[in-house]
Amino acid sequence: MKKERLTLKKIAQEFNVSISTVSKALSDSKEISTETKERIKAFARHYHYKPNNVALSLKNQQSRTLGVIIPEVVHYFFATVIDGIEAVASAQGYNVMVALSNESKERESILIEALSNNFIDGFLLSLSKKTMESGEFSHIQNVIDQGVPVVLFDRVSDQINCDKVIVNDRRGAYDAVQHLIERQRRDIVLITTPDYVSVGKLRTEGYLEALHDAGLSANNELIIRVVETPDSQTDLSYLKTELEHILQTQKVDAIFAVNEIYGAEAMAVLKSYNLRIPEDVAVICFTDGLISKYVSPSLSTVNQHGQEIGKTAAQILIDRLENTEGQEPYYTSIVSCEVIPRESS
Repeated sequence: MKKERLTLKKIAQEFNVSISTVSKALSDSKEISTETKERIKAFARHYHYKPNNVALSLKNQQSRTLGVIIPEVVHYFFATVIDGIEAVASAQGYNVMVALSNESKERESILIEALSNNFIDGFLLSLSKKTMESGEFSHIQNVIDQGVPVVLFDRVSDQINCDKVIVNDRRGAYDAVQHLIERQRRDIVLITTPDYVSVGKLRTEGYLEALHDAGLSANNELIIRVVETPDSQTDLSYLKTELEHILQTQKVDAIFAVNEIYGAEAMAVLKSYNLRIPEDVAVICFTDGLISKYVSPSLSTVNQHGQEIGKTAAQILIDRLENTEGQEPYYTSIVSCEVIPRESS
């Protein structure tokens, strides 16, 4: 059986003191009494405690730099989040370093280590799809256990104990589908992700709830869960093939997509079938980005207010870094969504 690694948090629990006290004792700080330092050092030696390089680089030096790790840059949403983070960080004298996990759990782990070696003070992170698929978050929880502040945004997990900033994905999806139902649409295709992606799962739930509340039966034949290629990039050819099959075999009068790339691809397929948008098939999607505004016809969207998410997440992280009097309990901040009607619906 693999031996569990000793962390600062576990040492702190053993002596009923704060993680900060343990860290200071192990670094021989004069703020800690000699007796306490010796007891903690002896315990650490006995159990062969090895300092975590991530925690040391973060706690021993403050660079006033925030590390941001996002899954990819294809979606306009993440660009708006970074813009919000930059605005708050810059106003308060912090720099920002941004890195891409490319939807890889392994790369996400490497980036946390690499950024910490550049003396990042804390992390803002949106989970990769492979991390969520694995359900294994030790590379993140270990950092948190060492007293390093981490704020998750957009893609999060209840299994990670830290601050989080999300949108009400379920409600946003509900409102989008209700928008279609109010326009007399009844046979609504859902283009979503596998359920292990938190935002896709919640948006699927919102879609199903809206149908139920309107007295409409959910048809599994109208749900497309977009799979990925081995290099973790969205396989739009799969989406195209599945949607074409639905158009050939099912009655369809509307499409709800969980992001604007799926929405734009769906419109391209509809046009190839000479279907009019929105007269024959209405379309709405999440992410109020440039694609939605400038595609023809313009796409109706659910605006996630990415900049507000970024600003909120950055402020929470900075507050954690600058609160030296103790830590409040972790909490989740929820940003509201807004339906933006355009020509496609």
